[in-house]
Amino acid sequence: MKLKEEMSPLLLKVFQSVVWVYSVITFIPWYLFSGDIGNQARAKRLKARSVSGKPAGPYRAVNSQHRLVSQFHVGVDTLDKAFEYAVVNFPTRDCLGTRELLSEEDEIQPNGKVFKKVILGDYNWLSYEDTFCLSQRFGSGLAALGQKPLCNIAIFCETRAEWIIAAQACFMYNFPLVTLYSTLGGAAIAHGLNETEVTHIITSKDLLQSRLKAILMDIPRLMHIILVDEKASSWPDLPRGILVHNIAAVQELGAKPQNIAITRRQPVPTDIAVIMYTSGSTGIPKGVMISHSNVIAAITGMAERIPNLDENDTYIGYLPLAHVLELSAELVCVTHGCRIGYSSPQTLADQSSKIKKGSKGDTSVLKPTLMAAVPEIMDRIYKNVMTKVEGMSKVQKTLFVLAYNYKMEQISKGYSTPLCDRLVFNKVRSLLGGKTRVLLCGGAPLSAATQRFMNICFCCPVGQGYGLTETCGAGTICEFADYSTGRVGAPLVCSEITLKNWEEGGYYNTDKPNPRGEILIGGPNVTMGYYKNEQKNREDFCVDENGQRWFCTGDIGEFHTDGCLKIIDRKKDLVKLQAGEYVSLGKVEAVMKNCSLVDNICAYANSDQSYVIGFVVPNQKQLTALAQQRGIRGSWEEICNHPEMEKEVLRIITDAALTGKLERFEIPKKICLSAEPWTPETGLVTEAFKLKRKELKSHYQDDIERMYGRK
Repeated sequence: MKLKEEMSPLLLKVFQSVVWVYSVITFIPWYLFSGDIGNQARAKRLKARSVSGKPAGPYRAVNSQHRLVSQFHVGVDTLDKAFEYAVVNFPTRDCLGTRELLSEEDEIQPNGKVFKKVILGDYNWLSYEDTFCLSQRFGSGLAALGQKPLCNIAIFCETRAEWIIAAQACFMYNFPLVTLYSTLGGAAIAHGLNETEVTHIITSKDLLQSRLKAILMDIPRLMHIILVDEKASSWPDLPRGILVHNIAAVQELGAKPQNIAITRRQPVPTDIAVIMYTSGSTGIPKGVMISHSNVIAAITGMAERIPNLDENDTYIGYLPLAHVLELSAELVCVTHGCRIGYSSPQTLADQSSKIKKGSKGDTSVLKPTLMAAVPEIMDRIYKNVMTKVEGMSKVQKTLFVLAYNYKMEQISKGYSTPLCDRLVFNKVRSLLGGKTRVLLCGGAPLSAATQRFMNICFCCPVGQGYGLTETCGAGTICEFADYSTGRVGAPLVCSEITLKNWEEGGYYNTDKPNPRGEILIGGPNVTMGYYKNEQKNREDFCVDENGQRWFCTGDIGEFHTDGCLKIIDRKKDLVKLQAGEYVSLGKVEAVMKNCSLVDNICAYANSDQSYVIGFVVPNQKQLTALAQQRGIRGSWEEICNHPEMEKEVLRIITDAALTGKLERFEIPKKICLSAEPWTPETGLVTEAFKLKRKELKSHYQDDIERMYGRK
């Protein structure tokens, strides 16, 4: 979607004429030297097709029509072998990097709140050999503490280098690794630890104090807590004589000759590598059993889709490693000799909340070439930059808008714009360090407007991916030469996809012009199922007559003629209104989130009602400015609760919905403004920022009844 050009028609014509002359002059050099013409042909080629010739599929990538790929090197079929392969090939290369903490201070805000600010130094690096040695010693130390092969061990920790060191130790010594989000509630954490019967847990001092300590009495089997922090701490008041160790002490124990000499029991491909507890949008978390062969297949498929991936790449790790997207991305990097520098959402950029003003955020120091993100983070970047554009002088804003629209036209034709990138977008690109060449987005649908914005302003391709914990994060990834929006790409070389008719929703694989239906993913990356949950396994997994294992995703997709998949609906998000119309809540939310006034939105509908309602987390800066225009004063909560502001926001998002071509019955008739942002800590969204509809419904039950006229 083009930005609005606010300038006189005559000046616009002059500008367009200059651009036309520039384009003609630069076309031949571009054609001869850029190499982009090959990318253009690659973007338009057939990427996948049905191996059966039927519209239902299964669809496979064109380069895996006869056989799905399960290994990146023959014989490298478990995660310990994959790490050993990397250590042999890249022994002295940087592997894991952590920034030095120089100082920390409390900063009092105008409202009296205290924010902790940090000044960080350079990255300190562990080589691949260093990382292997530390992992080996840690695994040996865990064994000396009584951890047995094929017995579960838990990690409940923030994303950091020690997480991967601990994980590699567990893979080496065949300790199935139970992963838990650091934002899960106490009951959910206790459920996961008790269900998997863990006796050892790896965590941090902060999480032990803030989350674990209160529930230790509810985890009767727990015997050992290993803290990843360097300094040892004494915890005299823990119940039942639970022993607390720090990672250095365990590694020291593991380095003793009598311990390191003990032969470890190596895993086989079918052994469980990870039991990953999903935060889940409904109900209690489920543990997904992921084998070594599942992970190897998944990272093989992902790596094949990332162009020119090698040891010269730098990846920034900041998403939760307990989420399959981040874990898979980091394991892809490790197997290819990349270096991984660690960060957090609070220290990612110069403007991040914990970075002291005037000092550098992590992207500025690390200058990553590879980055993964969830749509929530990309949407936030998009809205922040566009807000700054709105505050520019008229001349600056006009130049930005003209350059933006010019580049949009060029990349839609497959052309690059090096001069435009250097003169106009270089400053925006520097927000992520200035060297990012690939952005991968997963976890939820990315809006077309945000995807196009990231393509243009960050001067690199943005590839949407589609996968689930149950498929080890693998399913599809867009080819990075493909600049189309709204699609998630073709199946990876490790996966195949078939479309199953869903009669209730009116989706059939015989639909024209594109076959549609529920997405079923098959292949060696499809996991072993849910831990101790046979009923759910029977519901969500199936095996066909050829022995192929399939996962029923619940998502509705359609295949385009070039073999790319588009997600168009979700079975659980479809609600039938009183008059019989079907409303896709996810579709409504995706359109509404394009409105700059909306930071987040949850659409809701009851089947016994005739209209949709919505809960909106408004953009504070935009809504405050709107309130001032309307002469409304008060605190943030008072502004959000003001009836006139509800009406005004409803009017604006209704216009956005009509522009986005929603049907009248799909547009919310009433809304409630939430002064409280939705974060994983509030329990209203998952770690990947997907809406938890059940929790949101409970949280806003009074407002639902008010908007539906029951009060």
